[in-house]
Amino acid sequence: RERRQVGHLDLRRRIPRQRAGRAGREAPGTVYRCWAEAEDARLPRYPSPEIKVADLTAFALQVACWGDPDASGLALLDGPPSGAMAAAREVLTAVGAVDSAGRATERGVALSRLGLHPRLGRALLDGSGPVGAERAAEVIALLSEEAPREYGDDLAGALRRARHGGDAYASRWRSEVRRLRAVVSGVPYKAAAEAETPAGLSEEQQVGLVAALAFPERVAKVDGGSYLMASGTRAEVGAGSALHGSPWIAVAMADRPVGRGHARVQLGAVVDEETARVAAGALLEERDEVRWDGGDVVARRVERLGAVELAVRALKDAGPGLVRDALLDGLRREGFGLLRWSAEADALRQRLAFLWLHLGAPWPDVSDDALHARVEEWLEPELGRARRRADLARIDAGVALTRLLPWASGEAGRLDELAPERMTVPSGSRIRIDYSRPEQPVLAVKLQEMFGLQESPRVAGVPLLVHLLSPAGRPAAVTADLASFWRDGYRGVRAELRGRYPRHPWPEDPAAAEPTRHTNARLRR
Repeated sequence: RERRQVGHLDLRRRIPRQRAGRAGREAPGTVYRCWAEAEDARLPRYPSPEIKVADLTAFALQVACWGDPDASGLALLDGPPSGAMAAAREVLTAVGAVDSAGRATERGVALSRLGLHPRLGRALLDGSGPVGAERAAEVIALLSEEAPREYGDDLAGALRRARHGGDAYASRWRSEVRRLRAVVSGVPYKAAAEAETPAGLSEEQQVGLVAALAFPERVAKVDGGSYLMASGTRAEVGAGSALHGSPWIAVAMADRPVGRGHARVQLGAVVDEETARVAAGALLEERDEVRWDGGDVVARRVERLGAVELAVRALKDAGPGLVRDALLDGLRREGFGLLRWSAEADALRQRLAFLWLHLGAPWPDVSDDALHARVEEWLEPELGRARRRADLARIDAGVALTRLLPWASGEAGRLDELAPERMTVPSGSRIRIDYSRPEQPVLAVKLQEMFGLQESPRVAGVPLLVHLLSPAGRPAAVTADLASFWRDGYRGVRAELRGRYPRHPWPEDPAAAEPTRHTNARLRR
């Protein structure tokens, strides 16, 4: 804290260098740097202006009252950051201090005259009706200045200690209560009575209501081992806290210890769901939520208080658009394997990937990213009729993919010419081409069936990688240059295999031999 204060006086960088030898105003002295030299080199030259780092809610309300919501007409040395001003306007809109154009409302003018942060001013005005001006002033006075740590983290308990305390804080608190009572009684604007405000509140509930009015986005519901605030932030309370185990709390003050994933409640109050609904009514909404969850479409109608779920029920008539978005999310998460891929569909996708790689447009890119980008072109009709995972599994991916073929240019008719499913080899057999490696497709064929072929077969100008198989169907050789294999590699294969498979032909000159699917015995018959 001391180092931060010194920093604001511009001492951390300038005094050690500019005033060394005369640190005192009245006599020579010595300057001691109380931080590491390496840290000194990393320090900013000047401290950040307060307007760049401060909460600008009160500032934004003031300029709105002046008729300049953006503060664009003020001759400031440093303009307010746009993000901080936008966040401030959100708070002011939530408490009714400004209208949609950012102009101050009657309530906003009243809040600006209270000498309080707009949050606390809102709680003071709106809380005075249901809990009384005295109680509202007591709670706001506690929230205006951080209470001593020994007062605890329970706001209601801290209020009782302040009432009976004889310390300096309690004395200042009582003075602030008197001031706030006088202020609220002198404000011409009166908050409208809350028709939904719970009647017959206990003191603990009254304290919770005022705290929730000040921090509506911090009302929190217990969720597992922590509390989930309406803002979406999670917070924890200490095991020995009076707040521990309460279904709902309003968090007035919290911090986030280093290395902890959740915030830690320093000061809060017990509330109930009804109070949370009243205080944070602007965050209350009911909407249909349709999403991909647990491997299928889940459709729910959810009542929420910000990030907190209040009630959930199954939704049977979810809108088609919401269902479609959920199905697309499922396809993005789990892949197009959710569709029905026959062997023919897989082969078509591989053939198209081959053509895209070697020929490019107009042949389509069929990678996952590309298919997602063009989903309306090839999958939309079936997707529009689907409602759940099982419906996706009935979609024939092969039929859908044909919609991406270049029909308009007429090139679609050349698919079997450029990337045929099968190739006729010298023996007359029609052998399936494996396009799973689009860089160089594979033709796996028995060696004897390729006799007489001088050059490696090609598709779309790309030589196939020929797997020459033994009579048992195992690769005997792999080549993309058949002529070179006949000339140099065949002798070794012949020497190794003809003793093992004597009934099959092993001619000395395979390039001139007759191709065959049969054994020597079959040929003699």
